[in-house]
Amino acid sequence: MAGEPCRLGVVALGDSITNGGGNMALGVYPRSWAHWLALALGLPYTGLATDGATAADVVARQLPRLAGAYDVGGLYVGVNDVRSVDWDAEPFARDYAVAVEALAERCARVLALTIPLDLGRPRAGAKVGEANAIIRRLAAAHGAQVVALDDLRGWRALLPDAVHPHAVGQLAIADRAARALGAPVLPSAQAEPDEGPRALARWAWAWGRMWLRDVARRLREGGVVALRS
Repeated sequence: MAGEPCRLGVVALGDSITNGGGNMALGVYPRSWAHWLALALGLPYTGLATDGATAADVVARQLPRLAGAYDVGGLYVGVNDVRSVDWDAEPFARDYAVAVEALAERCARVLALTIPLDLGRPRAGAKVGEANAIIRRLAAAHGAQVVALDDLRGWRALLPDAVHPHAVGQLAIADRAARALGAPVLPSAQAEPDEGPRALARWAWAWGRMWLRDVARRLREGGVVALRS
């Protein structure tokens, strides 16, 4: 219709979790949850997320790259904020508000993803719940749909660092995002994991080896907060 903006599909802001990458898991290709969502919706995908990004980084470096109007905007940020020893809820809330408002102005629908409560090794602790409360409050204020990841945990979704989802975990996040939108097709319909006994055994073995390497890393770091996601 004349006068309506030409929308550019799905755009996603955030850190390495939304940036995607990694290795295959249970036969699933390593792809960002937001990219899986775009494929399920049949829309183009623009990924603006960058490794290690905080909410302040999203505002300073990713928002200026928004290039028009979009069908869906995804915002998954806060993991690096709460894992920092310098966590401060007030500037996080300020930056998150700027980001979600910018998406709401440009996108027909906006998704705001919460943070898994069992985040990180060592665990991020009560800061996660504080950040999630901010995310929910600001999402409601700007008409964004919340994609709850509070309960996302364990070897079936996350790598041993309890921060980064593996390929199957990305697909699980994408399914939750699709459900929040009321999408008729789930991303997992396009890439069903191989969950036969042999495949699960191989993956459990591989995950266990990664877990041992992660424990060794934490011992070397002496409990220091891990690198940004």
